Amino acid sequence: MADYEPVLLANIHKEGSHRLAVYEAGGGYRTLRRVLQERSPAGVIEVIRASNLRGRGGAGFPTGLKWSFLPADHPGPFYMCVNADESEPGTFCNRVQMELDPHQVIEGIILSCYATRANTAYIYLRYEYPLALERLETALAECRDKGYLGKNILGHDFSLDIHVHRGAGAYICGEETGLIESLEGKRAWPRIKPPFPAVEGLFRKPTVVNNVETLTCVLHILDRGADWFKSIGTPSDPKNPRDPGSYGPKLYGISGHVERPGLVELPLGVPCRELIEEHAGGLRQGRRAKAVVPGGLSTGVMTESELDIPLDFSGPLRVGCLGLGTAGVIVLDETYSMIDFLHNSCRFFAHESCGQCTPCREGTHWAVAMLQRIKAGRGRLKDLDLLLEIADNIGIIPGTTICGLADGAAWPIKTTLRKFREEFVDHIKQTNPGGYTAQSPPPAMALVHK
Repeated sequence: MADYEPVLLANIHKEGSHRLAVYEAGGGYRTLRRVLQERSPAGVIEVIRASNLRGRGGAGFPTGLKWSFLPADHPGPFYMCVNADESEPGTFCNRVQMELDPHQVIEGIILSCYATRANTAYIYLRYEYPLALERLETALAECRDKGYLGKNILGHDFSLDIHVHRGAGAYICGEETGLIESLEGKRAWPRIKPPFPAVEGLFRKPTVVNNVETLTCVLHILDRGADWFKSIGTPSDPKNPRDPGSYGPKLYGISGHVERPGLVELPLGVPCRELIEEHAGGLRQGRRAKAVVPGGLSTGVMTESELDIPLDFSGPLRVGCLGLGTAGVIVLDETYSMIDFLHNSCRFFAHESCGQCTPCREGTHWAVAMLQRIKAGRGRLKDLDLLLEIADNIGIIPGTTICGLADGAAWPIKTTLRKFREEFVDHIKQTNPGGYTAQSPPPAMALVHK
């Protein structure tokens, strides 16, 4: 893929790339002018549907289809919520876009609001991104001064303003209805669906929630066309009528035990091994990979033998992972303990669970408790089966919770224990030789907190 020309990251190495003058000099807001002149909102949605753009925030839902759910006869107002919370561990692509090329993000938002008839947009920004906040606020002020925002944008019957709202550092706000609740000033408890946000979202009005990277893809689809977008990535599987394909460019964040961690843009479907070896310089100190998280912590782990799978929306599913997620790839080398990995993972999700659903609240807590006991040398082989029982019975997929946080907590447990079980068995036998076969419950909570 050496001949691939980046589009999402094309501007980031220019001096002053975050300023309006630099963006306009490279053709910025040209697409906005043309679309307002030539296309209706419905026409824009048709282009996006034809491109088969799928959301880059984790779920991979078709964007044009999501937009088409907005009620045609609703008097409004309509809202656009831009999910810039990006609190999935291992993910940082939106941060780079907002800090180094905020006008690309804003142009994508404006075009998407035009398509969805939204006159107000909120960028829900992760609190830990102060530079992104500064750059976005400056860019929005430049747009208002230039007429790209406000009343009758560029002389057309379309008005829009965009506001930045800083989140308070809660992972649950990455879920679209939790984000909406937070924007309304309430506790960020995800809502029971239906109704879906497209029908009843922010302030009980029709609302679209899209990820930052998704909306910047909208800009380039409208600039270059749906056929261009579909010429990149992985075509749909003709044997699977439910597979819409994995088209377009994708931002891959690479972190962990590699020589060159960072962000790269490549077509969807790059093999994970190629991403690590060619674009991240391989593993540090010449070591071998032990496990790789393909798309953010919630997607689970792959083994070294599984690294040739393509990183598209269906590839990680073939090896038991939850999906592509945000394409935040975390590489773990052969020296790293999978017991530590799973303990850290479970601690994160237990801390971030909102507590609304009993299976998630209790399941994530007890997973941490058992792993703490295993690390403290009090583990039983039975604990491994209990952990898998928890993981198999929490989440949307078994139908026990309102949102997908529990699924994100479950997949690291499922994949780590099923692919690296012997490492856990060996640790338990070595650290608890007299009690690893015990079946009765261990002595109470004192052991949990050691």
